[in-house]
Amino acid sequence: MIVKWFIRLFFRTLRRILGPILLLNEKLNTPKGIVRSPEAQQVIDEATRNIVLYQFRTCPFCIKVRFAIKRLSLNIEVRDAQKDQGHRAELVAGSGQAKVPCLRITDENGNVRWMTESAVIVNYLDERFA
Repeated sequence: MIVKWFIRLFFRTLRRILGPILLLNEKLNTPKGIVRSPEAQQVIDEATRNIVLYQFRTCPFCIKVRFAIKRLSLNIEVRDAQKDQGHRAELVAGSGQAKVPCLRITDENGNVRWMTESAVIVNYLDERFA
């Protein structure tokens, strides 16, 4: 019981120390986005209109996905599933778990697909929008 409490305290403290460092690193190393013509960017914006990223702000895997979104100049809505309980509830109801990053993709027929794992999400974004 004491060991479990100590482990939780250790990782909570570690997150509080590393979180700001990860966010600073993200701010300093954010990639420049792809420059497209206004018409091409409008097509991309329309294609990303029904894509939502559920994430935790300091999660390193979420940062990896946000880098890809910025690198590809994608206009994807980002929802914080850590601090917003409504977004967290949507994530759990849709994907079955509170695992981030998670991409919710709604197709033109209204079918919803939930995609987890940062590498899978980045590959999907690269294949579809690069």
